[in-house]
Amino acid sequence: MEKRLDWVDQAKGLSIFLVVYGHNFPHFEPYIYSFHIALFFFISGVFHPVKVNISVIKRRAKMIIVPYFIWAFILYFFWLFIGRNYGKSSLLDLSPSDNFLGVFYAQGGQSYMDWGIPMWFLPCIFLVFLFFSAIKKIQNKNISNMVLTVCVIGGFIWPRTTGIHLPWSIDVALVALGFYAFGHTIKNWLVNLSKKTTILWGVFFLIVHLATFYYNPLKIDMYRSIYGNELLFFISGLTGSITYLFLFKLIPVFKFFSYIGKHTIVILATHIRALTLIKLALLITAGIAVYEFNETEKLLLTILQILMVIPVIWLVNKYTPLLDGKVKKP
Repeated sequence: MEKRLDWVDQAKGLSIFLVVYGHNFPHFEPYIYSFHIALFFFISGVFHPVKVNISVIKRRAKMIIVPYFIWAFILYFFWLFIGRNYGKSSLLDLSPSDNFLGVFYAQGGQSYMDWGIPMWFLPCIFLVFLFFSAIKKIQNKNISNMVLTVCVIGGFIWPRTTGIHLPWSIDVALVALGFYAFGHTIKNWLVNLSKKTTILWGVFFLIVHLATFYYNPLKIDMYRSIYGNELLFFISGLTGSITYLFLFKLIPVFKFFSYIGKHTIVILATHIRALTLIKLALLITAGIAVYEFNETEKLLLTILQILMVIPVIWLVNKYTPLLDGKVKKP
C-alpha cells in the first residue's frame, strides 16, 4: 500500500480545497468542518508506513516538521512587519512575543497564531504518526486496541475537563488517532471493494454521515477541540471520510484535486496570504477596505486563491522541494 492511489490523492485534494473554502466562511462551513480535517487524518492513516524505525521517523520529521518551522518563521516575520498592521489584525492589540511563542507551541488561537492558524495541523499530524507507530509496536492486539481507545477517549475528555490547549494540539492528536487508525485498518477493504459494493456501502455511509452531522448540536472545530457530541462527531467524521473516498474511487476524474492533494503543505501555508493579496488589490483598484463576499464569490475566491498558489508550488518544488514536504527516499 506504499503505492500512491490517484483517487485517494483526489480525496485529499478535496480536503485541502475545503480547508481554503472553509476559511472564507461559506454558508456550508458547519458541514465542511464536520469531516474535512477528519478526512485528512483518515487518508494519512491509509498511507502509514508498513515499517517504522528511527530512519522513517527522521524522514517523516523532515517531511513535516522542518517545512512547518520554515514556513512558520516566514509567516511570522511577514505578520510582524506587515500583516499585523492591516485588516482585522490592525484592530487587535496582539503580542509579537506571544505570536513568536506560538511558532513553537502551535496552538492558542489568534493570540498566539495570528500569523498562520492553519499551520497547527502539521505538528499535530506528526504526533498522530508517532503515537500510532508506538501503539503498533504493542504485539498484543487486545492491549493495542485498548490503548488506542483510551487515547481517543482521553483526547475527548481533556478539553471538557481542563480547557487548556496543549502544545502541538496533543489532545486533538489523540482524538485524530481514531480516524488515522481506521484509515490504516480498512485500507485494503477500501481498495478491493467491487464497484457495486462500493456504491451500496457508500449510500449507507452517506446516510449515517448526514444524520450524525444533522443531530450534532455544535459546529465542529478540531483546532479548538470543539466536537459537540463526541460520538456523533466521530461517526460523522469517519463515515464522511469513507463516503468521499468512495466517491472519488467511483469517479476518479478530478485531476485538479489530485494535483493539489500532492501539494497540501504549500497551500496550507500560503492560501491566507493569497487572500491578503486579493483584498489588497480590491483596496487599490476599487477602494474597498472591507468587502462582504456572497456565496458564489466565496467559491470563486477559493478557486482564485488556489490558482494563485500554483506558481508558488511550482517554484518551491523546483528550487526548495523541502518546503512542500518532498524528501528524497534513502
